[in-house]
Amino acid sequence: MDVKSDFLNGFIEEEMSSEFEMSLMDELQFFLGLQIKQGLEGTFIHQAKYTRDIVKKFNMGDSKPITTPMSTNTALDADEDGEAVD
Repeated sequence: MDVKSDFLNGFIEEEMSSEFEMSLMDELQFFLGLQIKQGLEGTFIHQAKYTRDIVKKFNMGDSKPITTPMSTNTALDADEDGEAVD
């Protein structure tokens, strides 16, 4: 790093620390409004908190859920030409 980068990084870290409570002491649990769960199998991202925040923001907490109809005759099968993913 050059002197400008060192100064800028130090300045940003100082500004962020004064504006937000920052700590590297514990395991990451929330990041950008998403709940992060780290386990032996990997890292999982949950959107439950994000969803609750959206529902609250748009005053939809008292809304009634409805079902979304789906055709019962639709067959779901493997995509033979699809690209394998992990």
